[in-house]
Amino acid sequence: MNSSVSTLPVTFTVYGALGLYHFALLLSVFVLYISGLCLNLVLVLVICVESRLHRPMYVLLVNLSLSGVMGSSSVCPNIIKHLLSKRQETSVPGCLTQVFFTNVYAGCVFCMLALMAYDRYVSICKPLLYHSIMTPAKVKLMLVTVYLILSLTSAVQVYLTSRLRLCRHSVDKLLCDSLVISNLSCKKTTVISVYGLCCAVCVIIFPCFLVILSYVHIFTVVLKTSKDSQKKALQTCTPHLVTFINFSVASFFGVIYNRMSHEVPKPVNILTCLNFFVIPPLLHPIIYGMKMREIRQSMNKVMKEKIMQL
Repeated sequence: MNSSVSTLPVTFTVYGALGLYHFALLLSVFVLYISGLCLNLVLVLVICVESRLHRPMYVLLVNLSLSGVMGSSSVCPNIIKHLLSKRQETSVPGCLTQVFFTNVYAGCVFCMLALMAYDRYVSICKPLLYHSIMTPAKVKLMLVTVYLILSLTSAVQVYLTSRLRLCRHSVDKLLCDSLVISNLSCKKTTVISVYGLCCAVCVIIFPCFLVILSYVHIFTVVLKTSKDSQKKALQTCTPHLVTFINFSVASFFGVIYNRMSHEVPKPVNILTCLNFFVIPPLLHPIIYGMKMREIRQSMNKVMKEKIMQL
C-alpha cells in the first residue's frame, strides 16, 4: 500500500448518523461488554480453580470463553471510544489489527465448537476409548494447531489487504473488516476474495460440517439406547447445541449484512454488529452455567469460599 495513503485514517460515518441511538448504543455496548467480560472470566476462573473440572470438555470451554473475550475486546472498546469522541477515526494499521483479531475470533469459536462436538461424540459413542483418545497431550495439540492455523490464515489475509491502495477512507459501519477495506481500494482484486472464501471454507464451513457430522453419529447411537441414556445425552449436548446454533445464526446474518451493508437501515447495522461480537460472548457462559450441573456446583462452591474469606 502506498505510504501516503496509509497515513490517512479510516473514518466511520455511521456514528454521526446515530442521532437518538447514540446514548442508547453507548450504554448497551458498555453494559453488555462488561457483563460478558465478567461472566467469561468468572467461568474461566472457576474451571481453573476446580480440579474436578480439569477435563477436555471444560478445557475447550475455557478456550471458547477466551475466544469470546478476544472478539468482544477487539471491537467494543473501539466502539465506546468512537461514541465518546468527536472524531470517529482509526488508522489503517489499527483497522488491520482489528481485522486480524475479529477473523481469529470467528474462526476460533467455530473450531472450538467443532472440537467440543468431537469430544461429545467420543464421550457418547466411544465411552471406553474416551480417556485414550482425549488425552491432555492430544487436546493441547489440537488447540495449538487451531491457534496456529487461524493466526496464519488471518495474518496472510491482513497482509494481502494491507497491499491495497485506498482511494476512499470513509465507511458506513461500526468497525473494520477485510471486505470494508477491500471496498475502499482503488480497484477490485479477486485474490483477496478467493483467499477469503478459502479461509471461510477451512475455518467456518469445515468445522460446521464436523459439528453436524458428530451429532448425526451421536443421535444415531443415542436413539438405540434407553430413555434414561437419551435424557442424559440430551442434557450433556444441549448447551453445546444451543451455543452452536446461536453463533451460526449470528454469523449467517453477519455475512448477509456484510454483503448488503449499504442497503440496510442504521438500526439493523448496529444490531447485526452487536449480535455477532457482543451477544454470543455474553450468552455462552450463561448457557453453560445454567445447563451444566458441575459448573453450577463449582461456581457455588467457589463463591462460598470467597465469601468465607471476607
